[in-house]
Amino acid sequence: MDAMKPGVDCTPDCPVKLSADILSGKWTTLIIRELLAGTRRYSQLQYALLGVSPKILAARLRMLQSEGLVTRKVYPTVPPKTEYTLTDLGREAERVIRAMADFGNLLAARESPTP
Repeated sequence: MDAMKPGVDCTPDCPVKLSADILSGKWTTLIIRELLAGTRRYSQLQYALLGVSPKILAARLRMLQSEGLVTRKVYPTVPPKTEYTLTDLGREAERVIRAMADFGNLLAARESPTP
């Protein structure tokens, strides 16, 4: 099936739908962008993602973990230290994030006032 072909039904197993279902959350792509730089603690992610609520960040991280894109490691310290790392599958999303950045740059250039 060619998922890019117009008129093709977007069934549940459509590759574009599968990707969109995971990446469509408001903070999901930004979390992945942060993790592309390497392992991050929960507090580092919260600090980097200004405006994300602790509840939403935790939910998105759980979802990414359940989808196999992120691993979570908890250290038995007081307070507990939790680290998140992209899996090999999660690192594959870098191409999508880079494409989004390129498109965002085009949008920003279009919206810039001309001198």
